[in-house]
Amino acid sequence: MRWWDIDAVFVLEKELFPDDAWSRGMFWSELAHARGPLATRRYVVAMDGDRLVGYAGLAASGDLADVQTIAVARDHWGTGLGARLLTDLLQAATAFECAEVMLEVRVDNTRAQKLYERFGFEPIGFRRGYYQPGNVDALVMRRTDPSTSASGVQGTEIHG
Repeated sequence: MRWWDIDAVFVLEKELFPDDAWSRGMFWSELAHARGPLATRRYVVAMDGDRLVGYAGLAASGDLADVQTIAVARDHWGTGLGARLLTDLLQAATAFECAEVMLEVRVDNTRAQKLYERFGFEPIGFRRGYYQPGNVDALVMRRTDPSTSASGVQGTEIHG
């Protein structure tokens, strides 16, 4: 993800997460830590031709990584794009030399939970009222070995 992607990312963010969307400033802040030798973030976008159809981000600190966000346009659900984005983030966690990857997912987002479970994430707890303003709980999940093999998705390119 680059600065010029933020407007398209923000449009998709508001569409998919209308109640708790990140602001443009939050994406700018994350990108500020995604470049250079001291980078602690990995943010990518998925393009279908000229259209941004997904994005994902990971933060690393010490030996722990945290999946910050994964989003896929509704018309690309079921294509494997979410798995491709997650694969990229797990590869980044390995490059950051992280031993564990954590994430929070809405308790009502069973589609995402199933994806994470397929990748070896296990539930370890809850964060009550984590997603605001809807006061929705988050399921906390962890994977102890971030290394994984990549899976391709035809017609979709992942860019850092």
